Amino acid sequence: MKNSEKPIENKTAKNNKNFVEPASDAATELKDLFIDSLKDIYWAENALVGALPKMADNATDPGLASAVLEHLDVTKNQVKRLEQVFDLLGEKAEGKKCEAMAGLLKEGDSILLETTPGAVRDAGIIAASQKIEHYEIATYGTLVAFAKTLGENDAAKLLTQTLAEEKEADCILNDVALNAVNIVAAE
Repeated sequence: MKNSEKPIENKTAKNNKNFVEPASDAATELKDLFIDSLKDIYWAENALVGALPKMADNATDPGLASAVLEHLDVTKNQVKRLEQVFDLLGEKAEGKKCEAMAGLLKEGDSILLETTPGAVRDAGIIAASQKIEHYEIATYGTLVAFAKTLGENDAAKLLTQTLAEEKEADCILNDVALNAVNIVAAE
């Protein structure tokens, strides 16, 4: 199929019991989906700003606590960067509840409840944090692709910067896990 051709609606899909009827305000264009996805990650990043101090306060490994607090500052800057993207698009910066992030944060709270303070809890904090980072990496990768496709090159540059920061955070967490926390937790 050529890029310029639009897919033909599958008329038999509506007869399929698994067909999902779209909401009345469903996205009809890629730009709509892009903006909706930006609102989703904007909510997610703001929720993370609220959750990271709790993670840091529950970490006992100084390297982990430091990494979490450093990422808090990075996340605050990412929120500001998302606001710049909204401005570039002529849109109001507003969030839409991100069910995925809400679930990941809830899981992080569960890990705190299910572990005692120390290396095992630290390993759990890292595991929960890496799940969050992987979600963010996937989201920002998609947003960069959408921005490039839509010719929103300035937005793509800003989103690419955030994508790189999320990948770096994942690497830092991995280093703390492999070089310190997991070793102590296994003793």
